Amino acid sequence: MLLSAGQKAPFFTLPDKDGNIVSIADSLGKKTILCFYPRDNSPGCIRQACAIANQYDEIKARGAEILCINKDCQSSHRRFAEKYSLPQTLLSNPIMDVIKAYGVWQQKRLYGQVAYGIVRTTYIIDEKGYIEHVFTKVKPDKSAQDIIDYLDGKKQ
Repeated sequence: MLLSAGQKAPFFTLPDKDGNIVSIADSLGKKTILCFYPRDNSPGCIRQACAIANQYDEIKARGAEILCINKDCQSSHRRFAEKYSLPQTLLSNPIMDVIKAYGVWQQKRLYGQVAYGIVRTTYIIDEKGYIEHVFTKVKPDKSAQDIIDYLDGKKQ
């Protein structure tokens, strides 16, 4: 089950695409945009990643940190970031402990088949480490603009 606004965000430390260790605790004091996405190089994930990349500077200008997580390995993230010139931080969670802690590993139906996977979800974490807002059923092409609108107070 997804976490809700008002809950303490589970803390974690994960490697990025280059093997650097990133902790959500390092983001305390600023808003953190935590994007969970299913898979590198899949059509929807490419669109979402590129939309965030295209508006990366606008999001950062609003004082927010952007962390994107899935279960793909570091080398997959590195290739994905290089291929599409992605500036956002891509974190690898192959053992899925963080993915499960945030409740985004769920049963999904795709083309009539039922399987488990990551449901595309964006959490806004406040400066004190609490979940401020949850975007569910994230639309890949609108994800970045929805984040900006939220940070600007235009969307709740």
